Amino acid sequence: MATMTSLQYYGMPSSNFQQKRQHLPSSVLNCITNSNGMIKQSSRSRNGVQRRAVSVVRCSSSGIGIVDFIGGDLLKPDIGKWLSDVEEHKALAIYTPHEGGYEGRYLNRLTRLGYHFLDVSARGLGDPESTLTKIHPVCPPHLGKQPIARWWFPPEVDYRLEALPSDAKGLIVWVIEAKVLSKSELQFLALLPSLRPKVRVVAECGNWRKFMWKPLKEIAGLSPMQEP
Repeated sequence: MATMTSLQYYGMPSSNFQQKRQHLPSSVLNCITNSNGMIKQSSRSRNGVQRRAVSVVRCSSSGIGIVDFIGGDLLKPDIGKWLSDVEEHKALAIYTPHEGGYEGRYLNRLTRLGYHFLDVSARGLGDPESTLTKIHPVCPPHLGKQPIARWWFPPEVDYRLEALPSDAKGLIVWVIEAKVLSKSELQFLALLPSLRPKVRVVAECGNWRKFMWKPLKEIAGLSPMQEP
């Protein structure tokens, strides 16, 4: 009951918690709140048994904000910074909420600027360098009945760069589930805009409470001295 009550009042401001405190059972009257209004259970010895302290993990150092109550998709004052960072860093690692959908607003703004997209999934991508910039083999599933075959495909990035309209601003390689890629594979994606100047890279490297991004070179551990 103590755990259920603590979860029920998770994230409640301190003033409201004081009003609700009188309705709490005696078993949870030892709950205290920290500076951000989060409930934290203090340890207490009961019947000679030491109870383990339980605290709430904060996802933001700034505490609870208005976005936590009205929805992160309604307030997007960072679109301008997003567009400038895409042009400045050329390769970004993004972190999206688990429920999905937030990244669509940022994708649409890039589409309005004249960018075309190449959506690829990191699972089954193989070697990113071979798949994106070289002629590479693909073995279709034989299902145990057909003979094993090998088909050859043109470079995914170069093929689409040649097919871009004359008024297109560039090509954005949007990598889904990039969190499964190794460090060396992320490093190649970070350097891909240097090899193909009209290419920009956006890699989904994880999840967070709100949409955020960082330079992919920083995530991949590349320093400016390692750039070609």
